[in-house]
Order: sequence, then C-alpha cells, then structure tokens
Amino acid sequence: MEGEPNSKEPDDADGPHGTPQKYDPTFKGPIYDRGCTDIICCILLLVAIVGYVAVGVVAWTQGDPRKVIYPTDSRGQFCGQKGTPNENKPFLFYFNIMKCASPLVLLEFQCPTTQICVSKCPDRYLTYLQAHTTDLMASGDLKYYQQFCLPEFKDLRKSPPQVLKDGDCPAMLTPSKPLARRCLPAISAKKGVIMVGNETTFNDGRGKTRNVTDLVEGAKKANVVLEARQVAMKIFEDYTVSWYWIIIGLVIAMVVSLIFIVLLRFLAGIMVWVMIVLVILVLGYGIFHCYMEYAQLKGQAGSDVTLSELGFQTDLRVYLHLRQTWLAFMIILCIVEVIIILLLIFLRKRILIAIALIKEASRAIGHVMTSLLFPLCTFFLVCLCIAYWASTAVFLSTSNEAIYKVFNETECAYAGKTCNPETFNTSNITKQCPDARCLFAFYGGETAYHKYLIIFQIYNVFMFFWLANFVIALGQVTLAGAFASYYWAFKKPDDMPAFPLFSSFGRALRYHTGSLAFGSLILAIVQVIRVILEYLDHRLKAADNKFAKFLLVCLKCCFWCLEKFIKFLNRNAYIMIAIYGTNFCTSARNAFFLLMRNIIRVAVLDKVTDFLLFLGKLLIVGSVGILAFFFFTHKIKVIQDTAPPLNYYWVPILTVIVGSYLIAHGFFSVYAMCVDTLFLCFCEDLERNDGSPERPYYMSPALSEILLKGSLESSKSAESQE
Repeated sequence: MEGEPNSKEPDDADGPHGTPQKYDPTFKGPIYDRGCTDIICCILLLVAIVGYVAVGVVAWTQGDPRKVIYPTDSRGQFCGQKGTPNENKPFLFYFNIMKCASPLVLLEFQCPTTQICVSKCPDRYLTYLQAHTTDLMASGDLKYYQQFCLPEFKDLRKSPPQVLKDGDCPAMLTPSKPLARRCLPAISAKKGVIMVGNETTFNDGRGKTRNVTDLVEGAKKANVVLEARQVAMKIFEDYTVSWYWIIIGLVIAMVVSLIFIVLLRFLAGIMVWVMIVLVILVLGYGIFHCYMEYAQLKGQAGSDVTLSELGFQTDLRVYLHLRQTWLAFMIILCIVEVIIILLLIFLRKRILIAIALIKEASRAIGHVMTSLLFPLCTFFLVCLCIAYWASTAVFLSTSNEAIYKVFNETECAYAGKTCNPETFNTSNITKQCPDARCLFAFYGGETAYHKYLIIFQIYNVFMFFWLANFVIALGQVTLAGAFASYYWAFKKPDDMPAFPLFSSFGRALRYHTGSLAFGSLILAIVQVIRVILEYLDHRLKAADNKFAKFLLVCLKCCFWCLEKFIKFLNRNAYIMIAIYGTNFCTSARNAFFLLMRNIIRVAVLDKVTDFLLFLGKLLIVGSVGILAFFFFTHKIKVIQDTAPPLNYYWVPILTVIVGSYLIAHGFFSVYAMCVDTLFLCFCEDLERNDGSPERPYYMSPALSEILLKGSLESSKSAESQE
C-alpha cells in the first residue's frame, strides 16, 4: 500500500552523519503525494535535447558517409559510387606510388601525386614511352595505357615528353593488386628477395632503372591507414561467417542467466553455494588447461620466444604457440583463484547473512516478475542513444568540403597552400612553379559551421553520456520504487500496489525527470573530462615530458575514483528519490548520511552480496566463454567441421564473452538494485522501528532474525577492535 499524502520527509541533518529517522506511524513506503523536483534541470535537459536534434539535422544535411566507404580521386570524386561517372571504376590508382614515401603523407594523409579512379589495376610493367613506341606497330599497348591516364586525355598523337610534362598520364605502370580499393604494387618475396611482378628492378619511365624497394617504400607510406582498414575488413568477414553462431552463444548466455535467476528465486541458498563451488572449479580447470598447454609446448621450435620479442600481432593464434603466454594465463588464474578462496574463507559468516538478503531479494522479484524484463527496455533505449550518437558522429566527420592544395616536387613558395583546380592552370602559381599540381588534399572547410565542427563533436559525445546515464538512472529509480513498495508492505504481498513497476515508472517520469537529469549531468561531465584526459594521454605518448605524463596519470586516477563515487552516490540517491520524492541533492545527502550511520552494515551486507552476484556473472561468462573458445578453435571433435573458418578466431569469442557479460549483467542488475533498495529500506526500518508490537519491523521475520543477529555480531567485533 502506498504512503499517505502527509508522510514526513527525512529530518535535516543535525549530527556529523545526520539525525536518525524517527518513528512515523503514517509512513508506509513510497510517498504518493509528491511534487516535481529539480525543474530547472528538467528544462535544461529538454533544451539540450532540442539542441542535440538540431545538431543531428545539420549533420545529416551536411554530411556524406560515402567519404568513409569509397576512396577519393584527386578531384574529390568517389570511386565506384553508383550514379557517378566513376560507377564502374571502383579502384584508386596512383600516378607515382613512390611519391607516397614523402613526409606529406604523414602530415596531410595524402600522397603528392595525381590519383584517378580505374576499373582495374595494372597487371604489367609498362612505360608510356614504350606504349607509345609499340603502338606504332599496332600492339594495343597505348590503348591499354590510356585507361590509366586522366579521363580528358584523348590526344594519342601528343608527344610522350609533352604528355608527361602536362601530367596527362603516369610515366610508368607496375603490376598492382587492389588493397582496400587502392592499387598497390603486387609485392612478393622469393628466397628472401623482394619482388614486384617477378622483377627486382624496373624502368621509371624517365630513363632510369630503379629498385623495387622504392615501390615498396611508397606502398608502405600509402598503407599507413590501409593496414588498419584491412584488419577491420577481416574482422568484418569473420562476423559475416560467424554471426549466427555468435547469436546462438548469446542465446545460450541468456537462457543460462534466466535459469540461474529462476533457480535463485526458489533455491537461493543452495544456488549461491553451488555458484561458489562452480566458480572455483571453472578457474581450477582453467589453471589445469593452461598448465597442460604449457607442458605440451616444451621443446617445440619457436615456443620459447618471449612476448616482448614477438611484439604485437593481429593474429592472436601466434601467441598460443608461446609457452610464456600460457604461463601468464596460468599465473593470472592462480592469483584470481587464491584471492577468491581467501575472500570466501574470511567472509564465510558474512556470506550466510548475504544469502539471507539474496533470499529476500528473490521474494521481492518473485512478486514483481516484470522487473526481470525491465532491463530490456533500458537496453533498448541505451541502444537508441548509441545509434544516434554514432550516426551523428559519422555525418559530422564527413560534412567537410573538398580542400585542394598545391603539391610540388621541388621547392615552391606556394606548396601546401589551398588552390582552386578550375582556375589553377591560369593562375600565377603555375608560372612561378611550373611543376606544381592542384590536388585534392582532404575534407575540411572554412565556414562558420566547419570552424565549430569540433565543438559539435564534443557536444555529441557529451549528450550521449548525459542521455545514456539518464536512461540508466530512469531504470534504477523505477526498480527502486517497485522494490521499496514490496519492503514497506506490512502484509506481503497483499499491501503492495497492483502494478508496482509501472506505478514507479510513472512517478519517476512525471515528478523526477529533473532529478534524474541532474544526477546524470554530473556523471556525464566527469565522463567527458575522462575522455579528454584519455585523448591528451594518447597525444602525449610520443612526448618526452615525464612530469606531464605523471600529472596526467594522477588526473586520470582521480577522475576514475570520482566517477565510481558519483555512480555509487547517484544509485543510492535514486533509491531515496523513489521512496521520498525529494530532490537530488537532498536525496543524495540523506542516502550518504544513512550509509555512514550504517557503515559496518554496508561493508558486511551490501558489498558481500555484490561480491556473490559478481561471482554469478563470472560463472555465466566463464562457462559460455570456455564453450565459445573450444567451438571456434575447432577443439570439439563432435562438431569440429561445423565451426566456420576465421581470420581471427578471437573476434567471435570476445564478442560472445562481452555479450554474455552484458546479458548476465542485465539480469543480475535487477538483483543488485533489489538488494541495494532492500538494504537502504532495512537501515531505515531499524531507525524508524524497534520490533515491538507498537513499532514492528517491516522486514520479514526470517530476514530480521539473521540480519539483526549478523549486524549485532559485526558491531561487537568492530567495537572490540577499537
């Protein structure tokens, strides 16, 4: 039964940790008659959302995601884009790949050479002079060569020196293969000798014989971004062939989590002990498996190479052939195993108390079964926030205009300056720098919109954090209100409202949108600062300023701790909001003082219960992860041929592990929120009532017997230590 309209709010703090709650015969749980809180923050959130939508609309009208997908020629045109002149020309061809070895590639991410879209990459060595000479004998080489010239080049009778001077055609062609839609030299190695098209030297088309290593160096610099893109393509391929198996793995994780939660509802005590034993056994098997792999690799060639000598490899299977890898895994698992066993030994009495709290949480969830499905709503809303943020970020990053710059092989005063390709040939630049070219450099802009583009990106990140935290806060306060209705019902479940979850959700949206916005705003600001610090840390990696690095590490540590504390404080503040309907600051203060007045119980009950729930998540993730590892590495002989061939088998395994954790966390988050809510209500109950017939406890008799006994023992133990 929900509280009366005249129920009292918590008293103002008088002592160092506030004044304990006093007996109030009218208080019977979440207050029904409440008003709107933190209205200014609610208005601020609505205004920010309107601004966020405006930024998204502008980004969607200005942006062009094709810039991410398709390569761009020297005129800023997309290669292979349907509905354009280059529709049938999907590959980008460099006139002189050796110029990609220039430092300009690293400075401006653009090779200082003409680039055009072609239908296929060249498959032979050929110079323009050779093609022009042999064409007199009707060999067709010039016709073949013409497809790699500028589209407007039609005068085949033009002399070769003039063609090369005007930059109409490349001086030479080399055998190439497409990589990420770019034509790069077809490099191969035979007996340790680097070759391109079975040749070690080539004619550069200007009368010089050069080594293919010049081509390789240019290809390396042109491949600065392509290597990462190639890895991304392989990962994408792995997802295309393993996505249904990943879904099966996630479904298994969901079924296991649901079964575990249902069993926990009816067999809480047994399931907790079974969970503890299984976690120890799973970790023990992991240690045994690592030792067996470590022993089997003894004496094998290359197995004694250290991880530092090997360096980073995208194919993680390489590491599994090293003894040091399995030794590291074994040591890590042993440390985790020992820590868990020691914690269980020291917390054995506390575990019995925590089990009682979990049993009570199971009863509460049993009377509010819809709470198990509510995380799906939160997950869906968070996914919407992620989708909006990601799409807006892509459109913002691709909303720049094509910028052209002057590129010149020799020294030129105009090199690096912006230019207009339409008027470039008639400008003074060509007179002072005859070899200069006006080429597409990158996408940018000088309008007011482009100047503030970085501000829009930061605003996009900030709003993502704010809205995502708001959605999570809405889920927490909704669950807290429902479970508080259960606790403060004297006759359970008869005195509970008909639809506690929906009633709590309605109260949260109607009265406390501003308070939720306030709490999530504080957390979002801290998270944005952490992102900025991570960015600065990334930029300072190459710097040799040890003091700056030390200061940055200290700041990162401080803000990490601050974020954890704010999350903890917000969570308990939302519980108080759900119960009393007070504003965020008052709720946060009252929750903090209540916890401080019961600090021993917080350590004994709440944190031990969190530890047990964490073991449950660890068990589900570990079990599903081990199953995924054996399946995708073809180690299950019965279904060995069923597993798909993969470039990186760690891609689906990590996806299943992360997905399993999120699924398990979604289910267990209901239990965690229920435990936290019941714990705060338990502390309030102890302050308001004394268990007498006039002031009876609202907690169940079984819970009061164990919790009060355990709390009394903990208090005596703490006093004796003092």
